[in-house]
Amino acid sequence: MQTVTRNVLVTGVSRRAGIGFAVARRLLARGDRVAVSSWAPHDGEQPWGADDPTAVLAELGDPPSFEVDLADPEAPAELVALARDAIGPLITLVVNHARSSSGRLAEVTAAELDLSFAVNARAAVLLTQAFAAQYEPAAGPGSVVLLTSGQHRGPMPGEVAYALSKGAVQQITATLADELIGRDITVNCLNPGPTDTGWATPDLAAALAGALPRGRWGTPDEAAAVVAWLTGPDARSVTGQTIDAEGGFRR
Repeated sequence: MQTVTRNVLVTGVSRRAGIGFAVARRLLARGDRVAVSSWAPHDGEQPWGADDPTAVLAELGDPPSFEVDLADPEAPAELVALARDAIGPLITLVVNHARSSSGRLAEVTAAELDLSFAVNARAAVLLTQAFAAQYEPAAGPGSVVLLTSGQHRGPMPGEVAYALSKGAVQQITATLADELIGRDITVNCLNPGPTDTGWATPDLAAALAGALPRGRWGTPDEAAAVVAWLTGPDARSVTGQTIDAEGGFRR
């Protein structure tokens, strides 16, 4: 099989402990040309805090990087254009970024519902739209990987806005796949299950311990391995699917 050098955009590469970083590192290691995006202000608002962006990029070999707020409806198309200008026509898109949001039903606000939906769901569709518009089949077979959470397999109490927006991502996958398969672009969705990216509190980690048959959370590298398969030559017949790579998580 002919080797293809893929030009890839990975969103949400802002923390060395994160899935996006692991995905970018794995794809770079297999020879892909990778551009990344991040939005550090979001991490700075979270309990885990922001990473050092210079150190993040240095450990990846300083790939083209763009700080983009995907809450802006114009940002997805602008980001895809910037990435294409930096590394050439894109044949792979990994929509890894996410706005984290906590709040039960009694606490959630319209503003938070709108913002979570804009960043997590709307941006995923607009990124896919912009990616497809610039895609050139001659550059190689195309692939899009969206990331969701486990809300389609069970409740996510205390994360109403997040679960709504990530549920939309999972649900739209089959439709986007149908739209694009005629152009030889696959679209799939990954649910990595509970993954140790440094966000979980000790109480949550302890609460889930008995539900994880392997006795541990998943790792970012394990999620990245699934992304690498979905964007590689061995998964060309797989499209419109949600891959639940949860390590046997028992709800």
